[in-house]
Amino acid sequence: MIVRLTRYFAAAVLALAFGSSPATAQELVIALSTPITTLDPHFHNLSPNNAMARHVFETLVRTDEAQRKHPGLAESWKALSDTEWEIRLRRGVKWHDGSDFTADDVIATFERVPKVPNSPASFAVFVRPISKIEALDSHTLRLETATPHPLLPSDLSSVLILPKAVAETAKTEDFNSGKAMIGTGPFRFAEYVAGDRVAFTRNDSYWGTKPHWQKVDFRMISSAPARVAALLAGDVQMIENVPTADIPKLKSDARVGLSSAVSNRLIYLHMDSGREKGSPFVTMAGGKPMEANPLRDPRVRRAISQMIDREAIASRIMEDQAVPAGQLLANQFFGTSEKLVPDRYDPDAAKKLLAEAGYPDGFGLTLHAPNNRYINDAAVAQAVAQFLSRNGIATKLETMPSNVFFSRATKLEFSFILAGWGAESGDTSSPLRALLGTWDPKAGMGAANRGRFSDEGLDALIAKAVTTIDDTQRASMLAAASEKAIELMGIVPLHYEVSTWGTRRGLSYKARADQYTLAYDVLPDK
Repeated sequence: MIVRLTRYFAAAVLALAFGSSPATAQELVIALSTPITTLDPHFHNLSPNNAMARHVFETLVRTDEAQRKHPGLAESWKALSDTEWEIRLRRGVKWHDGSDFTADDVIATFERVPKVPNSPASFAVFVRPISKIEALDSHTLRLETATPHPLLPSDLSSVLILPKAVAETAKTEDFNSGKAMIGTGPFRFAEYVAGDRVAFTRNDSYWGTKPHWQKVDFRMISSAPARVAALLAGDVQMIENVPTADIPKLKSDARVGLSSAVSNRLIYLHMDSGREKGSPFVTMAGGKPMEANPLRDPRVRRAISQMIDREAIASRIMEDQAVPAGQLLANQFFGTSEKLVPDRYDPDAAKKLLAEAGYPDGFGLTLHAPNNRYINDAAVAQAVAQFLSRNGIATKLETMPSNVFFSRATKLEFSFILAGWGAESGDTSSPLRALLGTWDPKAGMGAANRGRFSDEGLDALIAKAVTTIDDTQRASMLAAASEKAIELMGIVPLHYEVSTWGTRRGLSYKARADQYTLAYDVLPDK
């Protein structure tokens, strides 16, 4: 009861400070569309979590709005050989408790990442390639990889660094309580109320460019109309995931400004191709449980793809704020294939494939999806279910909050899900390794492979691509691996999201391909 009253009192104070009047010059209120699931930067590889954690913690390598790499806590990095790297760390950096940032902090962090218990989507894939790490001095590291690993700088941009003492002892609940929220970043932790808000104050001892804002309050407002209303009323100064239906109206509103970019976010369907029998929610056409699992057959998965009208979803459901997808990333990203195009809506071809696979009368599925994580996610899932039902696969739909969805999906409770993946690396190695590589926690592969898709030939292509040093050759190999993945329909790609942010007049924000909402990049117009 005391905790609850304390939270209500804190909420009342924030309401008075940030309520109906605009924020003061150095106070910023941002409305988020999706609640974060944790403040532990290594527990759940989820974009809202990653973006939030970056206000307090930092990576060795930074990425900008186009995912170009820049020095972060590392001043430089260079390959000494195909399997050896030297990382020179930034000197003079202080943790929020006043202690010095050193190489020992990085080593302890990398050791923690694969050991975080019960992770729904682990960061282990980013540290597994490192076979040895040693400190040459307090600010120089030498890393060795078991095989050539040209993606190391990309991996280093995905792991947030902790103080040694925190990395060695802190549990996930210690971050959520604020006890372990000691970083080097531009903001200090102030408050976290799960499902409601996160508050930060400026780190005036920050080593880099100090943010404009002395105080930032992130409000989690899942309701799209409520976010827009809050922006127009001036209750918040910025919102993410501007509803697609409101974009035309807001473009002509002098009170706000919009910024948009094609994201690295693929919306896709994952299917249970791991279980031979007894896949949950898979039924015969009449509704009785089906013993065999039809989703293991690539022809069935291709038929599902051909039953979906991506152009209709992009234009009508997404209101032109999406690009139909035929592969793992949009064409402008590294390692994509020029040969791959979205499957054409072709119900006749789909029904022929179903018949060839032994299901001329179709069968039944339940599609599970989040209803507060991706742009129009519930509406997109409903459209998919309708397309399949119309064309021979009777499909029920069940949506739920994202925290419930990811927990259950990770436990493999579903047979057929709609989800999304943002490529941290900015190239196709990220979805290939995480979504389509054979699930192997020790190797850090298949971390988000909730369909347990597995193909030895694809695994070999991925392994070869991610160990090829030459950029041109690696791009070609990643493209070949993508082609193989789509040939087998390991996942069914639907579309790439176009992300849009809205700000009050007088503020600006550069739209980011990684979809991160970062308070320190919100700037007053000059």
